[in-house]
This record gives sequence, C-alpha cells and structure tokens, in this order.
Amino acid sequence: MQFGYTIIYVPDVEETISFYESAFNLKRLFISECKQYGELDTGFTKLAFVSEISMKSKEIRFIKNQRGKPFAGFEIAFVSKDVHSSYKNACDKGAVAVEAPVEKPWGQIVACVCDINGVLVEICSPINKK
Repeated sequence: MQFGYTIIYVPDVEETISFYESAFNLKRLFISECKQYGELDTGFTKLAFVSEISMKSKEIRFIKNQRGKPFAGFEIAFVSKDVHSSYKNACDKGAVAVEAPVEKPWGQIVACVCDINGVLVEICSPINKK
C-alpha cells in the first residue's frame, strides 16, 4: 500500500487551484475539462481537489469546509525553507492568518493559515532528524 493522494472537496476547483498556485507557489498538474477535478504538483503524493457538486450524485456524505467555521479534523502541511516569507505570501494572497510563525521546542518553525475554503494549512520548516 502506498499513500497517493489527499483529496479535498471544494466549491470551485479552478479557483482553489489558482489560489494554491499564488499563495503557496505550487504548480498545477491539470484540471479536468469539466472543472470537477484538479491536481497540484506536490511530489509523489498529490494534493487534489474535487468539486462538492460532483459529490452530490454519490452517497458519500461529508461536512463542508467553510471559512469562519471550526476546522475539520485534519490539516495539510507544506514544508518551506523560509516559513516567515511563505506565511506572509500566503496571507498577502488571500489566506487568513491562524497562527504566526513560532519555533517549536523541537526546533521546527510552524505557522498556520486558513485557505479560501476554510481548510487549515500548516507552513513549516523541515524537521532536523538527529
């Protein structure tokens, strides 16, 4: 078994992909012709988005992510060599500040923002494993 994707259900796939490109400097791999599915180039494990509308035809129920509401029980994390600059860029491009960069007891710098859909996003430095 291998971890291949994280898929987040969003109202607008194209808008979300564009946001992640500008806020986190990621590159899109593709958006489907029907604009119901898209992927970002995040290395081996892909970050993908599916339109909430496309899920209505399935019997899968989920709680929508929404800004201003409590976060779902997960976060996505991006590793950055310069957390302070990455955090500022994300906020400048429309992310909402949740936690400014702070150094953790184990030496990692961690910040959190909320994306345009209400998803909690961590921006962190690499962990130095000794």
